[in-house]
Amino acid sequence: MLKFDKQFKNKSAQSNEQIQDVIKILKDEMDTNAVGYYKLPSLSQEHIKTLEGLDFSKVSQIVVIGIGGSSLGIKAIDQILRPYSKTAKEMIFLENSDPVSISQNLNKIQKENACFFVISKSGSTIETTSIFKTLIKFCDIDLHLKADQQRVYAITDEGSALSDFAKANKILEFNIPENVGGRFSVLSAVGVVPLYIAGYDMAKVLQGAGAFVERFFNGEETHLIEKASYLVQQATHTPINVLFSYADRLEHFTKWYVQLWAESLGKVDKKGKHVGLTPVGLIGAVDQHSFLQLIIEGPRDKCVTFIKIDDFKADLSIPDITLKGIEKTNFINKKKFNLLINAQCDATMQSLIDTKVDTDIITIDCVTPENVGALIMYFELLTSVAGIKLNINTYDQPGVELGKQILYKNLQIN
Repeated sequence: MLKFDKQFKNKSAQSNEQIQDVIKILKDEMDTNAVGYYKLPSLSQEHIKTLEGLDFSKVSQIVVIGIGGSSLGIKAIDQILRPYSKTAKEMIFLENSDPVSISQNLNKIQKENACFFVISKSGSTIETTSIFKTLIKFCDIDLHLKADQQRVYAITDEGSALSDFAKANKILEFNIPENVGGRFSVLSAVGVVPLYIAGYDMAKVLQGAGAFVERFFNGEETHLIEKASYLVQQATHTPINVLFSYADRLEHFTKWYVQLWAESLGKVDKKGKHVGLTPVGLIGAVDQHSFLQLIIEGPRDKCVTFIKIDDFKADLSIPDITLKGIEKTNFINKKKFNLLINAQCDATMQSLIDTKVDTDIITIDCVTPENVGALIMYFELLTSVAGIKLNINTYDQPGVELGKQILYKNLQIN
């Protein structure tokens, strides 16, 4: 269960008519299939049915070749759920074109125990295809052999270059709906297939996401619309949105949010104006000792959303030990770290409230697949609503495409 505490104090309280207008716009996107991520919680159940008929008992490594929307969401779910999924298989991510990281990760792979997922919506992402070629050579994968064909999977758009490759080499292929952008694709085959094989209960992740989107369209999560409206109204004064997550296992989720928010909302609006909301991801309590100073005494251009977990299900306490010279810290002895990190979150949030920095908080009662699915859907819907308020196309990325065109041209010249 997720709890949303509206510390923005309804500064942008929306009338019922305004709320219904937003819901109608998003519902029209869903009903006309203009935007497809709303339906993924139900559509992706078909992938699970397909996978239930396959034998992965000999697989102990899941190797993901993808970047951006083809990897960030997978990493987020893996990192959050792994401590609570004792039988989860090892996951290895080949993402960036950093040669040192590529080499280190390739050396971890045990080919006979691994299955490989090459993921690219377009099918021709330069980082992904380059690493895939390197993997084929390093692991001596012969796609003429049935054994090697059966350990490689493609996840891509139907009809893409990667789709053509998969068909030509008799590789099992899972398709991403055309109306689902990469950064919104974690609940499609992109995330569901490799994470299911890794051992995670993706049916429950989808269930949690589906329940949240249903509540939203039933008008039960209107706080989300009020929040997006306020963030956009205040964008001129506070254009930086900080997500302060109080759990190490939320680090990759925070990075996923940064891509989702930045690539969706940094646009030229329909009047030709450059607009956007800049995302910053922080992890507490570590970043209290650095970035918090900037938030409180630096430029007043930030608002902060906190995420905390009520119950980590980890029963670790501070020992009842006195250390000579630092006896003043004895008051914390015998208290649980779960209490400590949440007290740090609460104190940091109160310090911002006291210094007039806008904040809100999302509290997760405990980590479950359902809660992870709901959290993903919350941020995806929040992004869509903010895009409506900014008067932009939330789902394209012309700036990214421009960079790709220049990269291709430069590499061909060199």
